[in-house]
Amino acid sequence: MIRDHRERDDIHPGLKVKIVLKKDQRTSKRTLGVVKKLLTSSKYHPRGIKVMLEDGQVGRVQEIVV
Repeated sequence: MIRDHRERDDIHPGLKVKIVLKKDQRTSKRTLGVVKKLLTSSKYHPRGIKVMLEDGQVGRVQEIVV
C-alpha cells in the first residue's frame, strides 16, 4: 500500500515524517520528526496534512519516512 501525505487516513501519531514549517514554506526546507497530533480535520489536503510533532513544531507533512 502506498501512503499519501495528503490523505489523513495515512497519517497517525507515532509516524516518522518530514514536514515543512510555516517559516520554511518559501525554501521547502523539511524538518524530520514524529507525529504527536493531527491538526487537519478534513480527509484530504492538497498541500499535506497539518500535524504537530512530538517536539511541538507544527507543519504540513511532505513525506512519510519508512
